[in-house]
Amino acid sequence: MQLFSVGVTSVWSAVVAFTGFKLAGMIVGLRVLEEQEREGLDVNSHDQNAYNQ
Repeated sequence: MQLFSVGVTSVWSAVVAFTGFKLAGMIVGLRVLEEQEREGLDVNSHDQNAYNQ
């Protein structure tokens, strides 16, 4: 019975996580633009430099 419960919980968690990722991907996207990634996410996302340059 416990093994069955672990299996059900694992499948349930996988389905909910997959659905959440797909929904987030459709609504806001899971990646930033390539240009923002090249410039640096610290500047684009937080308007700060991570290192003194």
